[in-house]
Amino acid sequence: MRIAYLDCFSGISGDMFLGALVDAGVSTQLLEQTVAALNIGARLEISRVQRNGISATKVDVYAQGEKDLPREVYWEQKAAHSSHDHTSTEHTHEHGRAHTSSEPVALLEHNYALQSPTPSRLELKPAQHGKSPRMENPEFAPHSGEHEHHHSHSHEHGRGLNEIRGIIGNAAISEIAKKTAISTFEALGTAEAKIHDTDIEKIHFHEVGAVDAMVDIVCAAVGAEALGVDEIVCSPLNVGGGTVKCAHGIFPVPAPATLELLKDAPVYSSGIQAELVTPTGAAIVKSLAKRFAPFPRMKVEKTGYGAGTRDFSGHANVLRLTIGEAQPEFASEIPQQTITVLEANIDDLNPQVFGYVMDRLLEEGALDAFGVPVQMKKNRPGMLLTVLCQSDDASKLTHLIFTETTTLGVRQRQEKRQALAREWVTVATRWGDVRLKVASMNGTVTNFAPEYEDCRRIASERHVPLKSVMQEALQIYANSQR
Repeated sequence: MRIAYLDCFSGISGDMFLGALVDAGVSTQLLEQTVAALNIGARLEISRVQRNGISATKVDVYAQGEKDLPREVYWEQKAAHSSHDHTSTEHTHEHGRAHTSSEPVALLEHNYALQSPTPSRLELKPAQHGKSPRMENPEFAPHSGEHEHHHSHSHEHGRGLNEIRGIIGNAAISEIAKKTAISTFEALGTAEAKIHDTDIEKIHFHEVGAVDAMVDIVCAAVGAEALGVDEIVCSPLNVGGGTVKCAHGIFPVPAPATLELLKDAPVYSSGIQAELVTPTGAAIVKSLAKRFAPFPRMKVEKTGYGAGTRDFSGHANVLRLTIGEAQPEFASEIPQQTITVLEANIDDLNPQVFGYVMDRLLEEGALDAFGVPVQMKKNRPGMLLTVLCQSDDASKLTHLIFTETTTLGVRQRQEKRQALAREWVTVATRWGDVRLKVASMNGTVTNFAPEYEDCRRIASERHVPLKSVMQEALQIYANSQR
C-alpha cells in the first residue's frame, strides 16, 4: 500500500501543503490549470526558499494582480492607519452588537471595505452595501497566522457555502477533487457556525471564500489526488503558542476555529510563540488524513518540503511530506478473527466411529477437528474431541457431536485466532496434477505443502512411491518461485 506522511512539526497551512506537494513531484502545470479552472482571477507564484537552512518550495497566490500580504503585516498597517480611519470616516454600526437570525453572520461585524494599499499607505473607505474588510474577524478568516496571507485589495461581500459549492462544482477538475474541496469548506463552515452559535448556511466566508483560500483548498484536493497514494497519515500537530490578534481582541493559540477543527487530533506545542496551524491547514488535515500516527514503517520513495512565511531562528518552518510503500507491521498486520471452540470428553465410543465423526465435522464446515488421548475418571482411557468453527456453525456442529458420539456434554468458548492467508496452487508433475496449499504473511510466502489426497491418488494409480510424488510437487513449486 502506497502512503503519504505529513510531518507537521512546524504546523500546517494551505500554502505549506501546496509547497510540499510541488516539492514531492506534483506537477506545477496541474496546479496552474486548477487555478485557471476556478476562473476567479488568480495565479500562482512558485519559488525556492530557505527556512533555517532547509531548501523548500514556497507557493504564493496572486489575485487581481496583487500578492497576498502576511497577516502580521496587515495588522501592522491597519494599526498604523486606524487613527486616519476614525477621523475620515464614521462608523455606521455599533461594534459587538448581537447577531440576528435574519442576517449573514460574517456581514454583521464591520462596514468598511479594505482597499488596495501602497507600501506607505493603507486606505480604508466606507463599504458599499454588503461589503466588509477581509481580516476583521479571524474566525471567519482561516487564513490567519504565521503561514497564510491576506490580500489587501477589496473584495466583494463574503461568499456563502452555496456560492463556493457552485464555483467548485463548475470547475474542470475531477469529481473526487470537487468532493474533497467542498467537504473541506464545509468542515470550516461547521467549525465557524458552532463557535458563533449559528447555522452553517448563514456563514459568509470573507477569508475562506476569498481567492487565495479557494486556490489553497481546491489545489490541495487536486494535488492530493495526484499523489496516487492509498492513504494520507498525519503526525501529531505542533500548534505553536502565544496569542493571535483579531477584531474581537486577543485569543490564545490555537485560534477558536482551528481548535474546533482539531478535535480528536493529537496536538502539542513546542514553545514557539506563533500560530503554526491555521484553520485552513487544520481543515485540510481533517479532510485528507485518514489517521494520526508516528512516522510509519515505509520504504521511502520521495520527500517534499513546503515553506511557511516566516523563517524562525533555530527552527525550520516547513511542512514535510514523505511518500513511499508501507511496510508490514509483522504480527499486527495478520488478520484476526473470533472463532468458536467446541470440546467434548468421550470414553466409551468405538475408535472407528471417532474417525468418522471427525470426517463428518469437517464436511459440515468445521475449520479443524482433532482428538487427544486423555485419562478420564476411574482411570478410563478416553479422547478429548476439539472442534474449531465459525460462530454461525457452532449450533449445527454441536448437534452433530451429540448425534454421532456418546458424549453427554459439549463445552463452548470464544477465542481469538490469527490465520495466515492461504491459496491453492496446482503444479504438473510427470504423473499428474497436484494441488499445493500455499500460506503467506503480508504477501510473502511462508509455507507450502502438497495436498495429501492428490498425492495418494497418483501414487496408487501410477504405482510410484507416495514420497516421490510429494517431493516432486514441492520441487516444482519451489523452482517456480525463483
